Amino acid sequence: MTVSSTTTKVSYTGNAITTVFAYSFKIFVAADIKVYVDNVLKSLTTHYTLSGVGSASGGNVTFTAGNTPASSTKVVFTRDIARTQLTDYVENDTFPAETHEAALDKLTFILQELDNRISGDIFRFAESVSDAGTVTIMLN
Repeated sequence: MTVSSTTTKVSYTGNAITTVFAYSFKIFVAADIKVYVDNVLKSLTTHYTLSGVGSASGGNVTFTAGNTPASSTKVVFTRDIARTQLTDYVENDTFPAETHEAALDKLTFILQELDNRISGDIFRFAESVSDAGTVTIMLN
């Protein structure tokens, strides 16, 4: 697949009624998505179920009975792919294009996640074209 989207996070506001929320990014395994309600990490099967694992267009998070997000709560899904490399090429074997492309997609997803973290609410040094001996610290 080609990676044509940089979406790694989706946010909603709970209303005490809605139990199914969509996410629009690919995950390879269920552990690749983190589900938060009011900044509290929720657990797969205990608090929600998941559909669309492996689908390029994403899927749905369905909250289980008794775990429907309350009114005005913040519901956030983030893609958080494990920083591992599990693709193994066998010498003199045929080239596995699908496997290779999936490995490249995973690397692209990881870079997108890291880019989002770096460009988020962090302190950084401002770029400067002068050497005046001063340092400017900015909050993104």
